[in-house]
Amino acid sequence: MQRRSFLKAGSMAVLATVATRSSLAAAKVPRIAYGGISIESSTYGHIRTRYDEFTILRGKEADNSPRFLPLKKHYPDVPFMPTLVATAVPGGPIARDAYDKIKAEFLDRLKALLPLDGLYLPMHGAMFVDGMQDAEADWYEAARKLVGPDCIMSASYDLHGNISKRIIDALDCLSAYRTAPHIDRDETMLRATDMLVNCIQQKIRPTLLWATIPVMMPGERSSTGWEPAKHLWAQLPALNKTPGVMDVSMLVGYVWADEPRGGASVVVTGTNPTNEAKVAKNLAQQYWDARRQFAFGDEVCDLDACIVKAMKSPKHPLVLADSGDNPTGGGNGDQATVLEALIKANAKDVVFGGIADRPATEACYKAGVGATIPLTIGATLDPYASKPVKVTAKVKALLQNVDPAKREAAVQIDGITLILSAYRRPYHEIVDFTKLGIDPKAAKIVVVKSGYLEPQIKQLANGNNIMALTDGAIPQDIVHLPKNKYRPPTFPFVDDLTFTPKVYTSIRAPHHA
Repeated sequence: MQRRSFLKAGSMAVLATVATRSSLAAAKVPRIAYGGISIESSTYGHIRTRYDEFTILRGKEADNSPRFLPLKKHYPDVPFMPTLVATAVPGGPIARDAYDKIKAEFLDRLKALLPLDGLYLPMHGAMFVDGMQDAEADWYEAARKLVGPDCIMSASYDLHGNISKRIIDALDCLSAYRTAPHIDRDETMLRATDMLVNCIQQKIRPTLLWATIPVMMPGERSSTGWEPAKHLWAQLPALNKTPGVMDVSMLVGYVWADEPRGGASVVVTGTNPTNEAKVAKNLAQQYWDARRQFAFGDEVCDLDACIVKAMKSPKHPLVLADSGDNPTGGGNGDQATVLEALIKANAKDVVFGGIADRPATEACYKAGVGATIPLTIGATLDPYASKPVKVTAKVKALLQNVDPAKREAAVQIDGITLILSAYRRPYHEIVDFTKLGIDPKAAKIVVVKSGYLEPQIKQLANGNNIMALTDGAIPQDIVHLPKNKYRPPTFPFVDDLTFTPKVYTSIRAPHHA
């Protein structure tokens, strides 16, 4: 099989200039491990992410997961050796004992694979751990200490990851998503691993450059589906062809965490620091110049106004997004504020996916399908952020043959079909509804806890959607977030900032050797 490469024209030319090593060296199969931890952590909620909320793929579990099958197909002759990959639904900060336990196991598994030529780290970039600043840097520095200075370390990132000097100084290569909503995970992974494999095989020590931009935006105002993000990110593939440039990444950052590394970034990996710096400065300046143009791409309104519009919409279904409690951005997912407003407005023919409430879900399982029972819904995870709603509900469906911790129930509350879950999770795919016998296409109003819509729900809406500016752990009204201790001065929190792009070069760059 011929291996496709994401290192285009300019980078390949650079590689060709150094590809004069012996054929024996070129034929050597590199020893590469992979593993990481991925979560978005809002510091504005009160919940904590515990160890049992992580899905951890160990060894062959990771190797055989659909997420990493592209590695096998793309590199038939270069085995990637798995350690562990831990992921969790975005939420609150990780409990320190949970992080320490996962990190210790990762390091043990990594140590067992030494010596290594390379390490690939599938990360996110917006992790927060109790009592710690810059958690990703802590992970990288621990890995670097173990694998040694000669091992090439390459990370893939979410578009909403935050970057710091410590991160740049620990890594050699980095590539981030170029789409939001994120539909390019595989491509990003292969860009990051292509750099890693080629640098090892061609004995290249790359240079990582970083330009920070003092701008913070919620993802809902910076989707690459609309301007100005659309044209900003559209430049990146062509910039990858710049001589001496392997990869160009631009990151929005994560706004709902009080951290010194908060902000947008440009990160460039390559072998020509001069050209890399030009690219980084140019993109950073463009981003800064466009800072006042970032706006919501969908119609937004306060909750009551959104419900009135939804009920009057002549086109069905209308998708209403509860943005402040979106679990895929770090929201709790347990708030019943929208449910209460729908009941108060006497809304009919509504499908709502969903609210995380284990006690209510368990009550439905105990009563059984067909039973009509009193329920108290909401505010079970974070009772400080919202209030529960008392209702009378008929149990319509129960998800069968699942672990009690993963149970889900559909209930009817007057004209509202609501999905309850025993755990925090999004409802962003059609199967999330149909597996409980619910057809969202037949509803007048579909409510999801979301910001911008994920692809399947966006297709369901077909342009007929609105976003409610609700409260929660990730409110869109970012300028009124609680007082911060650590976030640096950034726009729009400080409106009159001045900015001149500056580039930081990793201490691991060849000229530092």
